[in-house]
Amino acid sequence: MALQLKTYLAASHDKLRFEPTAKRVRGMVDGHTVVDSIRASLVWEPRRVVPEYAVPAADVVGLQPRFTPVETTVPAGSGPLYPDTPFAAHTAHGEVVGLAGSGRTTLDQAGFRLAESPLDGYVVLDFTAFDSWLEEEEPVLGHPRDPFHRVDVRASTRAIDIRLKGAELARSSSPRLAFETNMAVRFYLPREDVRMERLTPSDTRSVCPYKGEASYFSLDPRGPETADVAGSAQGRDIAWTYNAPLPDAVALAGLICFYDEKVDVTLDGVRLNRPLTPSL
Repeated sequence: MALQLKTYLAASHDKLRFEPTAKRVRGMVDGHTVVDSIRASLVWEPRRVVPEYAVPAADVVGLQPRFTPVETTVPAGSGPLYPDTPFAAHTAHGEVVGLAGSGRTTLDQAGFRLAESPLDGYVVLDFTAFDSWLEEEEPVLGHPRDPFHRVDVRASTRAIDIRLKGAELARSSSPRLAFETNMAVRFYLPREDVRMERLTPSDTRSVCPYKGEASYFSLDPRGPETADVAGSAQGRDIAWTYNAPLPDAVALAGLICFYDEKVDVTLDGVRLNRPLTPSL
């Protein structure tokens, strides 16, 4: 019987997963390189959706590891651990590692030494505890990039209509569709096809390791058609754009994308169901 690949991969999420990388990986704190490895692996603890870097303890330089023997067990029956789950929520077997140095260069519980073959002795590192990371000479944003994750952007002539409470927010026949692994399809629209007068810039920023830094728009509270939701969670940060996207997403530069979770989308005359996204 045929097996959908996505189903096969999902069945491994309760296991400790890893993939070695040939890239030189470096982590910086206070302007100093404190992790430098050509033996790094990407590691997904059980149920983790995105990976962390793991390196042999000897490749943590300038800081002295302090090991705390805290045994962990894999909780059963729980859902996925998304990127906003704290690093301290370990689901593999091992022990917590504090990285001690001088001054501010002390990273409490920033590591986790694994106790499962063939990763025995490897230390998983909290990406967010470090000031910056490099793969070779290129900066890495947000979290380590998953080698099995991709973003495909395709130009389209499909007709798309976006509304909220009946008020038109956008109408286009030249969207770009972003197909991203394990994500809902996103529709990026030229600004001339968006009712920009109904939006106002937000201070919100987010970082995607594959697409770059996004800036956001909220509903303009001066718009009479949507004034009652402009200040609500539905109206805040309702759309975003990448002004200077990373190489995987250069085709999205300057385009506007709405949260389909918050608006009504009609594609080629068919009303789409709103996707369910755990973080929204």
